[in-house]
Amino acid sequence: MNAWIGWSLAAAALVAGYVGYGWRGLVLALSVVVFWLLLQFSRALRVMRLAAAAPVGHVPSAVMLHAQLRAGMSLMEIVKLTRSLGRKVRDVPETFAWRDESGAEVEIEFDAGRCKGWRLTRPA
Repeated sequence: MNAWIGWSLAAAALVAGYVGYGWRGLVLALSVVVFWLLLQFSRALRVMRLAAAAPVGHVPSAVMLHAQLRAGMSLMEIVKLTRSLGRKVRDVPETFAWRDESGAEVEIEFDAGRCKGWRLTRPA
Protein backbone atom coordinates (compact mmCIF):
# COMPACT_ATOMS: atom_id res chain seq x y z
CA MET A 1 0.00 0.00 0.00
CA ASN A 2 1.16 3.49 -0.74
CA ALA A 3 2.31 5.30 2.41
CA TRP A 4 0.20 8.37 1.61
CA ILE A 5 -2.95 6.27 1.37
CA GLY A 6 -2.18 4.50 4.65
CA TRP A 7 -1.55 7.70 6.58
CA SER A 8 -4.59 9.35 5.01
CA LEU A 9 -6.78 6.45 6.13
CA ALA A 10 -5.29 6.66 9.63
CA ALA A 11 -6.02 10.40 9.81
CA ALA A 12 -9.55 9.84 8.47
CA ALA A 13 -10.14 7.17 11.13
CA LEU A 14 -8.97 9.55 13.87
CA VAL A 15 -11.21 12.36 12.62
CA ALA A 16 -14.22 10.05 12.16
CA GLY A 17 -13.72 8.59 15.61
CA TYR A 18 -13.58 12.00 17.23
CA VAL A 19 -16.54 13.39 15.28
CA GLY A 20 -18.67 10.31 15.86
CA TYR A 21 -17.88 9.42 19.47
CA GLY A 22 -15.76 12.18 20.97
CA TRP A 23 -12.61 11.34 22.88
CA ARG A 24 -13.65 7.67 23.22
CA GLY A 25 -13.85 7.34 19.46
CA LEU A 26 -10.49 9.05 19.12
CA VAL A 27 -8.92 6.55 21.55
CA LEU A 28 -10.51 3.63 19.68
CA ALA A 29 -9.27 4.92 16.31
CA LEU A 30 -5.79 5.50 17.74
CA SER A 31 -5.80 1.94 19.10
CA VAL A 32 -6.72 0.58 15.66
CA VAL A 33 -3.96 2.59 13.97
CA VAL A 34 -1.35 1.42 16.49
CA PHE A 35 -2.54 -2.19 16.06
CA TRP A 36 -2.19 -1.85 12.27
CA LEU A 37 1.35 -0.50 12.65
CA LEU A 38 2.26 -3.38 14.99
CA LEU A 39 0.95 -5.86 12.42
CA GLN A 40 3.14 -4.31 9.72
CA PHE A 41 6.17 -4.38 12.02
CA SER A 42 5.49 -8.01 12.95
CA ARG A 43 5.21 -8.93 9.27
CA ALA A 44 8.56 -7.30 8.51
CA LEU A 45 10.25 -9.07 11.43
CA ARG A 46 8.84 -12.44 10.33
CA VAL A 47 10.23 -11.98 6.82
CA MET A 48 13.62 -10.90 8.17
CA ARG A 49 13.72 -13.89 10.54
CA LEU A 50 13.13 -16.24 7.59
CA ALA A 51 15.81 -14.48 5.55
CA ALA A 52 18.33 -14.61 8.40
CA ALA A 53 18.25 -18.41 8.38
CA ALA A 54 19.51 -18.65 4.76
CA PRO A 55 22.78 -17.67 3.11
CA VAL A 56 22.87 -14.22 1.50
CA GLY A 57 21.97 -14.27 -2.18
CA HIS A 58 21.05 -17.96 -2.38
CA VAL A 59 17.82 -19.49 -3.71
CA PRO A 60 16.88 -23.12 -4.40
CA SER A 61 16.06 -22.37 -8.06
CA ALA A 62 16.83 -19.14 -9.90
CA VAL A 63 14.60 -20.21 -12.80
CA MET A 64 11.59 -20.62 -10.51
CA LEU A 65 12.32 -17.23 -8.93
CA HIS A 66 12.50 -15.70 -12.40
CA ALA A 67 9.10 -17.22 -13.26
CA GLN A 68 7.45 -15.84 -10.10
CA LEU A 69 8.68 -12.25 -10.43
CA ARG A 70 6.48 -9.43 -11.66
CA ALA A 71 7.03 -5.72 -12.02
CA GLY A 72 6.03 -3.63 -9.01
CA MET A 73 6.78 -6.25 -6.33
CA SER A 74 8.24 -4.73 -3.19
CA LEU A 75 11.59 -5.76 -1.78
CA MET A 76 9.73 -7.26 1.19
CA GLU A 77 7.68 -9.50 -1.12
CA ILE A 78 10.78 -10.66 -2.96
CA VAL A 79 12.67 -11.43 0.27
CA LYS A 80 9.62 -13.38 1.44
CA LEU A 81 9.59 -15.25 -1.88
CA THR A 82 13.32 -16.06 -1.88
CA ARG A 83 13.64 -16.56 1.89
CA SER A 84 17.05 -14.94 1.57
CA LEU A 85 18.50 -11.46 1.48
CA GLY A 86 19.91 -10.55 -1.91
CA ARG A 87 23.55 -9.84 -2.60
CA LYS A 88 23.94 -6.17 -3.56
CA VAL A 89 25.43 -5.83 -7.04
CA ARG A 90 25.09 -2.13 -7.85
CA ASP A 91 23.96 1.07 -6.14
CA VAL A 92 22.64 2.87 -9.23
CA PRO A 93 20.23 1.44 -10.20
CA GLU A 94 19.78 -0.42 -6.95
CA THR A 95 20.36 -4.06 -7.95
CA PHE A 96 20.35 -7.27 -5.92
CA ALA A 97 21.21 -10.79 -7.09
CA TRP A 98 20.23 -14.31 -6.07
CA ARG A 99 22.10 -17.41 -7.28
CA ASP A 100 21.28 -21.13 -7.12
CA GLU A 101 23.53 -24.22 -6.94
CA SER A 102 23.81 -24.57 -10.73
CA GLY A 103 25.22 -21.07 -11.09
CA ALA A 104 22.08 -19.49 -12.59
CA GLU A 105 21.56 -15.99 -11.24
CA VAL A 106 18.67 -13.55 -11.14
CA GLU A 107 19.49 -9.84 -10.90
CA ILE A 108 16.61 -7.60 -9.86
CA GLU A 109 16.63 -3.83 -10.27
CA PHE A 110 14.67 -1.73 -7.80
CA ASP A 111 13.33 1.79 -8.07
CA ALA A 112 11.96 3.27 -4.82
CA GLY A 113 11.80 -0.19 -3.24
CA ARG A 114 9.77 -1.69 -6.10
CA CYS A 115 10.90 -4.20 -8.73
CA LYS A 116 11.56 -2.37 -11.96
CA GLY A 117 13.12 -5.18 -13.98
CA TRP A 118 15.04 -8.42 -13.71
CA ARG A 119 17.42 -10.58 -15.70
CA LEU A 120 18.19 -14.32 -15.55
CA THR A 121 21.70 -15.43 -16.47
CA ARG A 122 22.65 -19.09 -16.81
CA PRO A 123 26.10 -20.64 -16.95
CA ALA A 124 27.28 -21.87 -20.36
